[in-house]
Amino acid sequence: MVAQALTPPSVERLRAVDAFLAEAWADQAAHDERLRGLAVRVRFDRGVAHLTGEVADAARLRLVRDLVGRLAGVFGVWARVRVAGREPVVVDLGCGGTKQYPGNLGLDIFPAPGVDAVADLSGSLPLADDSVDVIFAVHILEHLIDFLPLVDECHRVLRPGGVLHVMSPWWGHVNAVADPTHVRLLDVQTIKGVCLQRPPGAPRWYPLHAGCDGASIFADLTPLPPDAAPPADSHLSRFFS
Repeated sequence: MVAQALTPPSVERLRAVDAFLAEAWADQAAHDERLRGLAVRVRFDRGVAHLTGEVADAARLRLVRDLVGRLAGVFGVWARVRVAGREPVVVDLGCGGTKQYPGNLGLDIFPAPGVDAVADLSGSLPLADDSVDVIFAVHILEHLIDFLPLVDECHRVLRPGGVLHVMSPWWGHVNAVADPTHVRLLDVQTIKGVCLQRPPGAPRWYPLHAGCDGASIFADLTPLPPDAAPPADSHLSRFFS
């Protein structure tokens, strides 16, 4: 089967899509009883929804992110939201000098302004089990020959209901091969493999969202307990072939 070529949207189109998404979400928030009194702000940036603010409980946050993720044109749903008054513990992997949100804990193999702890991301993360709410792995996996140990470490340190946000160059775009430090090519189907094609006993993931804009792939993953049912085919069909 020949892969279908994707053309990354222009800056102008992305801005137009963001404007559409902002209007669509405002309309839904105004008419959906479940969202009344919502203290979450949703900002769209090149198709990625950024959630900030506060919710009363984790179930409300899951509802909001699910509803935002159903809007056509959303590639990922990134959140830094307080739950029941508690600030989330958010980790940026390989952040260098740039974090996705101020206040995140930055881990990188090299010391730099903004790096809070130096860590080899191909090894164990210097974080306790079930201690993190959100992990950003933005432009990281493509630099690791074997990124599954890092993904497994993320599973270990995330709390139940926590989310791993992945962004990497799509294999069909020149950015994937232009950087000589990239050693892996990724596709949305790679995320399907991470979630569904691991050996028995390996950490399991539930894909909250996955997408590709023609230049990058995005995935929002949450840990699955060992005894949890696998994702339904109807859910997987939204993202994967």
